[in-house]
This record gives sequence, structure tokens and C-alpha cells, in this order.
Amino acid sequence: MDTVFLSRVQFGLTISFHYIFPPLSIGLGLMLVIMEGMYLKTQNMLYEHMTKFWIRVFALIFGLGVATGIVMEFEFGTNWANYSRFVGDVFGAPLASEGIFAFFLESGFLALLLFGWNRVGPKMHFVSTVMVALGSTFSALWINVANSWMQTPAGFKIKVQNGRPVGALITNFWQVVFNPSTMVRLEHVIVGAFLSGAFLVLSVGSWYVLKNQHKEIGRACVKIALVVAAICALLQLFVGDLNDRMIAKYQPIKLAAFEGHFNSQGSASLSLFGWVNQADQTTHSIAIPGLLSWLLYFDASHPVQGLDSTNPSNWPPVNPVFQSYHLMIAIGMLLILITLLGLFYWKRGTLFDQRWLLWIFVFSVVGPLAANELGWFSAEVGRQPWIVYGILKTSDGVSPNLPAADVLASTIMFSIMYLLLFALFIFLLDRKIKAGPVVAEPDETAEGSELLLGHARMDP
Repeated sequence: MDTVFLSRVQFGLTISFHYIFPPLSIGLGLMLVIMEGMYLKTQNMLYEHMTKFWIRVFALIFGLGVATGIVMEFEFGTNWANYSRFVGDVFGAPLASEGIFAFFLESGFLALLLFGWNRVGPKMHFVSTVMVALGSTFSALWINVANSWMQTPAGFKIKVQNGRPVGALITNFWQVVFNPSTMVRLEHVIVGAFLSGAFLVLSVGSWYVLKNQHKEIGRACVKIALVVAAICALLQLFVGDLNDRMIAKYQPIKLAAFEGHFNSQGSASLSLFGWVNQADQTTHSIAIPGLLSWLLYFDASHPVQGLDSTNPSNWPPVNPVFQSYHLMIAIGMLLILITLLGLFYWKRGTLFDQRWLLWIFVFSVVGPLAANELGWFSAEVGRQPWIVYGILKTSDGVSPNLPAADVLASTIMFSIMYLLLFALFIFLLDRKIKAGPVVAEPDETAEGSELLLGHARMDP
């Protein structure tokens, strides 16, 4: 195992663990706005108790997200120094914008969200909830800008010294921000985050109904979350289609890997599931002839660029990308199915009699989280061997003279630390759920909120 491979494994491990928490924070932010908005409208104390409960859960998730995100900032310097040097001028602006426009907005109102129930008026507290939700979304925007630029770079020029490219320099900030993939990928990410938050609320609400605990709040959680989840699950179909069209235009080799599509000639079929043999350049799958061509160009006979259009050295690992992409889609379709089933039984007035469906809802929280991780894996591994698509290869981005043994040792250390953090997270989340939605006094806050605010002060 060489330094490049181990550095990729380490960054993949740390960002995969971190990526559990930001989508949940963004999604829960939306759910908190809805819940507290319903309290302001109806003055029903049920919604106030519900909101206070989910704020405590939000604090735990937000704190873990901030803590786990710090690690990656150091990895850019320790493992990916050449990459950081190359993109530093481009990345400086969006990451600074994230700190100024997103983090300070979010952290500035976080104290009011956590501690302000009896210190400010209901409307002002609702404003703080909205600001925290907006802050988490703006944070996703600027991080997405940086990542999307790596996928479809724009608004830059290459600085050359002694005949060698040494870095990318911004020529147009707004072209960097609104590069060809920014908005489409942002929509895909945000809808996935909303699904994560909605299904977490749906899961816990269903658990309370099944266990006959906090039953009224549990029923209300299920109803609110089910509506949001159904809308977002269906919306993800549309957003995902737009994302695939963008990829077909700007990253055709990635799309070809998604579908195991080797031959550029003739119409392209859409694989439902299967297996790709990259060495033999064959895909064994159950497929619908011409459907990929029709989805991309509304013409079942339109050719779709295949992997054979470029040198195999520029191909990503095709079968892993194929499997992750199709598993993500399969999970998305299952989420649509179970939410529509829930709406069907709700319409008939028998939703809470379907214990089998409520049990599915309890475990369904894993679905959006898994789909988010698989989508990230597909997007990032799918652009290999490039770290900046078409410009800088991953093998050229690692730190020079970095011993593989050091990377391996730190990866093992991170793995142990993250296992402990995840166990702590599950323990605290389980305790909060079992404690249930009780009214918190002003000095009662989420366990670990001091840790949260301490980490927040360290985050640039």
C-alpha cells in the first residue's frame, strides 16, 4: 500500500464519518422551523415540547459534526500539501465565505436556539431557529462550491513556472461559485439532507407510537415528517435526473462508469442492477434498452459517450462506482415507496394501525444516511484519477516525502477514535430518545452542549 492509496483511504474514512452529521443537522434544522412555526401558529404546547426535544437532539448532532469536521482541515496540510498549494487561491475565497456568511450566522444564533426559550420572546426564538437552519444550509452551499469546482472547474487560469503548472488562480469569482455543477449538486445534497432529518423524526416518532410512549407527540412527529419525507423523496427523482444530465455533459466518463457503459456507439441501455468486469470491458446486468439515451436526450437511439472514448488509465474503478450508484438509486426508490404507503394509510385513517409499516419507519432512518454516503462515494470515486477534474491527478496532489507508515498509523488511530465517538453518539442519542420530549428549564441544555460551543469557538 502506497502513500496515495492510504491518504485516500484516510480522507475517505474521516469524511464519511463526518458526513453522517451535517445532513442530519441541515434536515433537522428544517424540521425545527416547521415544528416551531406550528407552535407559533396554533399555540399548542405539544409543538413546543416537540421542538424543545428535537433542539436537544440537534445540539448533539451539530456538536459531533463540528468536532469531526476539524480533522479534515489538518489533512489538507499533512496529506494533501501539493493539492492545497495548487488550489489554495481558488479554495480560499469559498472557504472564507463559509466562515463569514454561514458559520457566524449559525453559531451567532445557536445560543438563542439552545438557551433562549425563557429569555427572549417566542417570535425572536423562532427567528433564531430560522437563522440556524439557514446557516447550516449556507455552510453546505460554500462547501459544495469548493467541491463542485473540483468536479467542473471554471473561472480560473493555470499559473506556470519554469514550464510547469504550479497552481490555479481565480480570474472570475462568480464563475468559480456558479461553476457548471454547483447549483445542481447543491439541490441534490440539500434534498438528501432534508430526507435525513425527516426520516430521523419519522423513526423516533414511530418508535414512540409503537412503544405507547409520548404517543401524541409521536403521532405528530410521524405526520410532519412523513409529509416532508414524501415530498423530498419524490423531488430527489427530479433533482437526480438533472444531476445525471449535468454529469453527462461535463463528466461523461463518470456517467459511463455509473452505468458500466463501455461502448460509445448506438443507443445506451439503463442498468437496473448487475456486475461490471472492467478487465474484459463487459457489464452483466438486467437493463432496459435505450432508456439511458432517452432519459438524457429524450431519444432512445441517441449515442451516449462510453468509457471507450478515453484511455483506460483515465477510468475510475468502474464496478465499485457502478454498485454504489445503483444502490443509492435503489434506496431512493424504496424511500419513495414507503412514504407513499404511509400517505396512503394516513388518507384511509389507518396509518397508526399498520405496526409493520411503523417498524419499517423506525429502521428507515438508515436509508437516507446510506444513500448520502453512497452518493458521495459515487461522485468522488467516479472522478478518479482526477482530484481536480481534467487538471490535477490525485497522485500528484499528495504531500511530498510523506511516509506511508505514518499515514497507516494515523488512519488506525482515527479509526479507533471514530469508533469510540460513534459509540458515544449512539449512547447519548439513545438516552435522549428514551428520556423523551420533556419541558426543559432555562438552565437545562443538551448534554454535551458545552462541548459543542467549545468546538464551535475553535472552528475557523
